[in-house]
Amino acid sequence: MEWNDPKTRWRLILGTESQQSFEGMGASPLSQEAMLMDSALSAIYGGPDESFGQRSGAGHGPSAPHISKWLGDLRSLFDPEMVAVVQNDAVERKGLKQLLLEPELLDGLEPDLNLASTLLMLKDQIPQKSKESARRFIRKIVEEINRLLEQDLRRAVTAALNRRAHSPLPSAAAIDFPRTIQRNLRHYNSDLGVVIPEKVWFFDRSSRINRWNIILDIDQSGSMGESILYSSVMACILASMTAVQTHVVAFDTQIMDLTPLCADPVDLLFGFQMGGGTDIAKSIAYCQGLVQEPAKTIFFLISDLEEGGNRAALLRRLEELKLSGVTVVTLLAIADGGKPYYDAQTAQRIAAMEIPCFACTPERLPEMLERVLKGQSLEEFAKMSAKKTS
Repeated sequence: MEWNDPKTRWRLILGTESQQSFEGMGASPLSQEAMLMDSALSAIYGGPDESFGQRSGAGHGPSAPHISKWLGDLRSLFDPEMVAVVQNDAVERKGLKQLLLEPELLDGLEPDLNLASTLLMLKDQIPQKSKESARRFIRKIVEEINRLLEQDLRRAVTAALNRRAHSPLPSAAAIDFPRTIQRNLRHYNSDLGVVIPEKVWFFDRSSRINRWNIILDIDQSGSMGESILYSSVMACILASMTAVQTHVVAFDTQIMDLTPLCADPVDLLFGFQMGGGTDIAKSIAYCQGLVQEPAKTIFFLISDLEEGGNRAALLRRLEELKLSGVTVVTLLAIADGGKPYYDAQTAQRIAAMEIPCFACTPERLPEMLERVLKGQSLEEFAKMSAKKTS
C-alpha cells in the first residue's frame, strides 16, 4: 500500500467524492488494494446511499452476505485495531445491531469490547440460531481478558495472604520455599552449590478456615459494559481459588446474586441484565447480609454512581460497612479503553468518607487487589490511577 504518498492518504480520508479534485492535482490512480480500502470505508463513512458496495433500495437495508464480504475485506486490508474501530462505527452509523445477530457475521467479527457489550445488551433478542455464535464471540473477549489478568491476579492473591499454616500433603505448587530453605541451610552441599532439603514444608491450600471474603457488587446499567466484562473475568478467577470466597452481585433496581455462575465467565456474563434503572443503596443492603467476618471481608462497589434511588441511603450503607470493619473500595465505571465514567458529586462524597473511590485500568487490577489484601493504603495508588485514566 502506497502510504508514503500523502495524496493517496488524503484521498482515502476524504472519500470518493474528492476523486475528481485529486485527479486535477495530478494524483496517481488508486491501486487495486487502495480501491478496496476505499470501498470498505465508503460503506460506513460515505453518503447515505452507499451501503456495503451497493445502492440500497427504498426500504431495503444491506443484506447479510454483503456484510460478510465487507467484513472479510476489512479484515484483510486493515490491522485489528482499525477493524475494531470501523466495526463499531458500522453498528452506530448503519444500524447493524439486528444484523449482528446473524451467526455468519458473529463468527467473522474481530473481538471487541464495545461489540461484546452490545451483544450482552441484546442477548434476550438473539435468535436460537445465533446463540452459540454469540457465546463464541463473547468467549474470545473473555480469553483475551483472562490472558491479561489471570497470572498476575493469582500471584497477587498468593503474595498477599498470610500463609503460615503448613500441610504435610506434598504438592509442588504449595511448597513454602523461604521456610524450606531456611530450615535446611545446614544441608548445603558445597560441591553442588545447592541446598539439599531434608524436609520440605508445604502451605495448607486445602484449609478454608479464615478465608478472605470478596464481594463484588456490580452495577449492570447500560453504561457498564466494559466494567462488567473485566469484573466478571476477575470474579471467576478469584472464585477458582480456595484462598478466597467470592460473591458476585448484580444490580439495577433489582438484585441478582450471580455467585452460582462463577464457574464459567461466559455463563456469568450472560447472567447480567444490562440496562434499566439503578438502586445502589438497595444492593449494598443485600451485600451487608453476605458479611460474616467484617475484618476478613473486602467489598467492591463497581458502578458509575448514577444513583436512581436514595443517595443518602447509599452513603449511609457504605459508611456502615466501613465502620463495621469491612474494607470498602469503590471502583468507578470505565469505558473507551479505560476512561472513567461516573457521577462526580457522589464520588466526591464517598471519597470524603475516606473510602477509596477511583477508576482502575484492567492491567492494574491485580496490583490493586494485592494492596487491599495486604491492608495497604490505596491513596497513592488511586492518585496514580487517576493520572493514567485522565
